[in-house]
Amino acid sequence: MNKESSKLGRGLSALLSGKDDEFSESKGFKILNITSLHPNNEQPRKKFNKDDLEELANSIKFTGMLQPIIVRKVDGENFEIVAGERRWRAAQMGGLHEVPVIIREISDKQVVQIALIENIQRENLNPVEEARALQRLLQNNESNYEELTKLISKSRSHISNMIRLLELDEKILNLIEEEKLSMGHARTLIGVPNAIELAYEIINKKLSVRDIERNTSKYKKKHKKNQKNYKDPNIADLEKELSEKIGLKTSIKFNEEGSSGSITFYYSDLEQLDNIMRRLKK
Repeated sequence: MNKESSKLGRGLSALLSGKDDEFSESKGFKILNITSLHPNNEQPRKKFNKDDLEELANSIKFTGMLQPIIVRKVDGENFEIVAGERRWRAAQMGGLHEVPVIIREISDKQVVQIALIENIQRENLNPVEEARALQRLLQNNESNYEELTKLISKSRSHISNMIRLLELDEKILNLIEEEKLSMGHARTLIGVPNAIELAYEIINKKLSVRDIERNTSKYKKKHKKNQKNYKDPNIADLEKELSEKIGLKTSIKFNEEGSSGSITFYYSDLEQLDNIMRRLKK
């Protein structure tokens, strides 16, 4: 398997279920007219860098397309792109009339999963695109948290934190996509009433994440006091993830500044205590 394929990880390989570098009719390999291929409407990636596409198009002109595009048949001579839309776009820019493809029988659920995994593992998605794709899979019951953590090799807390970005106003999400606002800055704005004003203040004054945390800390402290048994969603996700890994109920507490804190493990009997002590000694 070539280097590019090896980067995709076991999750994507399992979904594609086949060695795509074995180019033969029996493996679904064909040469198709480029106009027979159509993008996947559920493709999470919406933005393609023009300069990157031109660079790839120039490379394809001289070397050809070294990796086939994965497609599935829609009807007649029409095929939907499952993985490789960027190569298909570059091939069009490079003036190719035909492209190599591998035809697979893939379900609607797998199409969305494959598109997401391919883009995440190649770091092609911006945070908002990734968040929307993850939310789409979970909302439509096409995946659950456990399945997603295995498929994309990301923790449950990472997935939760990404999806939580979508609580922000659309104007702020646009700033993230335009790379004017970082993921770190955006997370500090979640749940803050004047988030849009702060977002533009971050950009105009070049404020750090720490600056924004200080600006929003008073509101967040007040918000906590107004809610009985309030638990920050990020901390709750971390507690659940840690509890699942060690098999014990876990509590994480931060001090007022948020720079330090404590982790507490709860055991129900001496056997559980002995077990955790043995694991800590390893």
